[in-house]
Amino acid sequence: MNEEKNRYFTVTDKEGNTIEYEILFTFDSDETGKSYIVFTDHSLDEEGSIVTYAAVYDKNGEVLELQDIETEQEWNLIENLLSSIEEASE
Repeated sequence: MNEEKNRYFTVTDKEGNTIEYEILFTFDSDETGKSYIVFTDHSLDEEGSIVTYAAVYDKNGEVLELQDIETEQEWNLIENLLSSIEEASE
């Protein structure tokens, strides 16, 4: 498959709007035993920063199925990783 095409996916919301997201990165956590995906629609928040989202996903599935992140531990893991990436890019 085309690598560039695999960086994007679309979701149809409850109102029937189609939203395209770009996958920023994926990672597996030995700590939780889950796979995570971090993505964006390139919208901006109040401070002008790009809004990012994260979810749990099944990397072995043929269809991308996102699941909610359920614990504070998981959110802390993702936030720490995002902070590390941001610091490294400065």
